[in-house]
Amino acid sequence: MRPPNIVVVMADQLAPQFTGAYGHKVAKTPNIDALAARGMRFDAAYCNSPLCAPSRFAFMSGQLISRIAAYDNASEFRASVPTFAHYLKALGYRTCLAGKMHFVGPDQMHGFQDRVTTDIYPADFAWTPDWEAHDERIDKWYHNMATVKESGVAVATFQTDYDDEVEFAAHRWLIDRGRDRAAGDDAPFCLVASFIHPHDPYVAKAEWWELYEDDEIAMPDLVVPADTQDPFSRRVMDGIEASIVPLTDEEVRRARRAYLGNVSYFDSKLGAIVKALDDIGELENTILVVTADHGDMLGERGMWYKMTFFEHSARVPLIFAGPGVAQGSAPNACSLVDLLPTFLEIGGGNVEALGEPVDGRSLMPLARGEPDPVDEAIGEYCAEMTPYPVFMIRRGDLKYIHCDPDPPQLYHLSRDPKETVNVADDPAYHNAALNFAAEVADRWDSERLRADVIRTQKSRRALHAAMEAGAGERWDYNPPRDASREYVRSHMDWTVAAAHYRYPPLKESPDGHA
Repeated sequence: MRPPNIVVVMADQLAPQFTGAYGHKVAKTPNIDALAARGMRFDAAYCNSPLCAPSRFAFMSGQLISRIAAYDNASEFRASVPTFAHYLKALGYRTCLAGKMHFVGPDQMHGFQDRVTTDIYPADFAWTPDWEAHDERIDKWYHNMATVKESGVAVATFQTDYDDEVEFAAHRWLIDRGRDRAAGDDAPFCLVASFIHPHDPYVAKAEWWELYEDDEIAMPDLVVPADTQDPFSRRVMDGIEASIVPLTDEEVRRARRAYLGNVSYFDSKLGAIVKALDDIGELENTILVVTADHGDMLGERGMWYKMTFFEHSARVPLIFAGPGVAQGSAPNACSLVDLLPTFLEIGGGNVEALGEPVDGRSLMPLARGEPDPVDEAIGEYCAEMTPYPVFMIRRGDLKYIHCDPDPPQLYHLSRDPKETVNVADDPAYHNAALNFAAEVADRWDSERLRADVIRTQKSRRALHAAMEAGAGERWDYNPPRDASREYVRSHMDWTVAAAHYRYPPLKESPDGHA
């Protein structure tokens, strides 16, 4: 019996708090909700770095970013790092990436046999930050409040163009797998369909915008004045200009409404993938995974976008459904590095196949409804607007955040889910705070990590300058395609082409013969 297919549908910057499956009162996410209703919803899933490329490299490799030097959105994802796509291909899977993965470097496949779209962001070192000038705002490519102020409705954006292409390409690839099945190819497949929504800009098509009304859009639960923010949050607020550019209630509401519209738009893409699986008869033999690379603060605490370890930024949706997956919810903390060992188990592999150590564990026991003694997620941030690495440990009900120059933060999430009270100096949490501080010192050499981050930044900025001057060639992915050999051409019999493309195939010829 062949192992199940694996299909990952990935959002960008989707905070689980803005989906119906995770309790939002007005979010219209019928496909996410339906998947959660028949599968396992993970209620404390985190990214390992709250920024696009580092998070995705951790997801692909099962390793924390400090282990693979995946520090920021211009860090190279080394070709020598094994990914779950490599392991699954070795186990006999047909593998495909449709959509964004923000690969940086000359290897734009990382184990995927097929890649059917380009990426959406640059594959070179253009977006390299500078920790030696960490407090200088980067104007060329960094967020600011103009993105919030310009929120609203449009007929089209570069993001809708992209996601519509990703949906089309992923759908066609799945239909081709149905054609393969009809021709006798029974290999399992792994598809990652990765969309850019609901990532800012917060601009929605009218049909999705009009799913919501202004008066049902809740304002942020908690707004913390800039002068009372913790130091790391203040640095991020300065970097995105949230500390100096005021927003009106109307602007905040408009951004949150457009965001919800784009969540619903993403949900429709999930629905299209599920339908394609059903159309080719593979839905019942496919483990579907819905997740995201990180969340979005969306005005909570007065902050926007990601780049912090607060819940709206660092938590991600994670839902499994399919063969062997129980119905329910899993309370254990987990993270994206857990998906590689999970997929390895689904594919019939074992830890002996690992080419490098991984930092995660399989989530299949939790997905089956079994107990799991591990209740932990680890996070690292080594990108813009900080002079030192920022670390997070989520264990049980407690979350600890550390950055060398800043006071530590400790939150008791079951008692304080909005993270309003830092209990690091509370006598009742004295031992917990000491133990976390000792664990941080044992896990990480912050000074050494900082030095390596700065070293790679200098190297990448020098290389980018040379590339801008004409050295080397661009790495941006251009999907191979020979359209002249598609559909019906003179080198083929059109009846053969028609029979090949028709799905499901006719069981007998039109004249009634088999």
